[in-house]
Amino acid sequence: MDELTPLSDATLSDLPTGVKVPTYDRAALTPGIVHIGLGNFHRAHQAWYLHRLMQDGCARDWAILGAGVRPSDAAQRERLLAQDCLTTLIELDPSGTSAEVTGSMIGFVPVEEDNAALIAQMADPAIRIVSLTVTEGGYYLDPATGGFDAAHPDIRHDAEHPDTPRTAFGAMIAALRLRRGRGTGPFTGLSCDNLQGNGAILKQVVTSLARLSDPNLAAWIEETCTFPNSMVDCIVPATGPDEIALVRALGIDDAAPVTHENFRQWVIEDDFCAGRPDWDRAGATFSDRVHDYEAMKIRILNGGHQVIANAGEILSIGTISGCMEHPLIAAFFARVQAEEIAPHVKPVADMTPEAYVDLVSRRFANPAVVDTTRRVAFDGSSRHSGFIVPTIRDALAAGTPTEGLALVEALWARMCDGTREDGSAIAPNDPHWESLTAAAKAARSDPDVWLAQRQIYGDLGDDAGFASAFDRWLRRIWMHGTASALADYAGAHASQPTAG
Repeated sequence: MDELTPLSDATLSDLPTGVKVPTYDRAALTPGIVHIGLGNFHRAHQAWYLHRLMQDGCARDWAILGAGVRPSDAAQRERLLAQDCLTTLIELDPSGTSAEVTGSMIGFVPVEEDNAALIAQMADPAIRIVSLTVTEGGYYLDPATGGFDAAHPDIRHDAEHPDTPRTAFGAMIAALRLRRGRGTGPFTGLSCDNLQGNGAILKQVVTSLARLSDPNLAAWIEETCTFPNSMVDCIVPATGPDEIALVRALGIDDAAPVTHENFRQWVIEDDFCAGRPDWDRAGATFSDRVHDYEAMKIRILNGGHQVIANAGEILSIGTISGCMEHPLIAAFFARVQAEEIAPHVKPVADMTPEAYVDLVSRRFANPAVVDTTRRVAFDGSSRHSGFIVPTIRDALAAGTPTEGLALVEALWARMCDGTREDGSAIAPNDPHWESLTAAAKAARSDPDVWLAQRQIYGDLGDDAGFASAFDRWLRRIWMHGTASALADYAGAHASQPTAG
């Protein structure tokens, strides 16, 4: 292999021919956004839209400063600062890959236990948007009620020590306190996580936490700050040895490359109290119907991931595209979506639920996207409660079928036993793995135990019809295997292929 070119501002002109690079003067960029949670998704999605605007000569005063509140964020900071916060994005298209270096991020705030540097940066009046990707489970919601969890130890700490907060939300409040005192005005809080009503949830968490220590500040935040809802969509695998090998094969030494599918969508409410970039010029959509877009994506795509990932994990299928190649899983996915999920989703301006199911099926089946089953199955306690349970409730209220959805939950319960059908162990894959595994093992003889987890299911276990279907499916899976259950539901008669 030829010598690798280290990724940096100084070497952009030395990168291999065919790799797109920033054409704007990065030294002339000034920050306008602090983004908390600098993972792969943000760099492949929101940061890319801003980079595209900068390539067109726009938004030069909206550059991104990365930030984090977890100890692990410090390692990401070091990796990115070492390469001038540049990222190589590799698009995974079945017809071939392409690469682009993005430069819309220009710095990374020091990661500190008391978040002092982050607070100071967000208090700077140049910062007009604070955006977040902290995962669905990162918003301190009470799992039983869905409301703000004021009893969480981190929240109690921030309420008692508002000047030295542990959480991103406490840091936002501390910065807003400084801005109010200095008369520099509010900023917009922009959640980019897969939560329906993510802006409303972010507002609830910030104002509820502020109210615990400073009710007057909470009222000021509620009156002056805005928290637009948004829907984000792009499949972005985790970076591992294969992704590092891909970027090295291009001749680039990038310690934090990102791969992504050849599809992006971003729908945002146009509600920004301190201005915003013209993201729509780069393909984003500003709409007052974000909830409908959100519901379509969360129910069909995110919910669809949970439909197939648990079965794939049990059957030792390593990737999502591999799941879609399995005839029984593919047939299961198609029927559940058509009969039990899509009927409860509203169409949007340019897409029917049925057409979106077809689009998602093609995206999931893209063999170039090596999205691991394990990544998609991670944090099922948040994802099933957020992506599947609402559809179950809608179906029960409407009197429409829930057999397939009951099977989805039975497959998750089987997966949480911690073993695959080939006898191999499933490593812990949920923040609540220990309790889930205990419930899964108890449910093997008494399936009611699983649905009794009210922090996930609420009162769904009290619905006799749904509980009976779940009981029947879980017993069948344990007695006859996953393939038998899938074939029975999907009406498929194909024999189970060798999983790999």
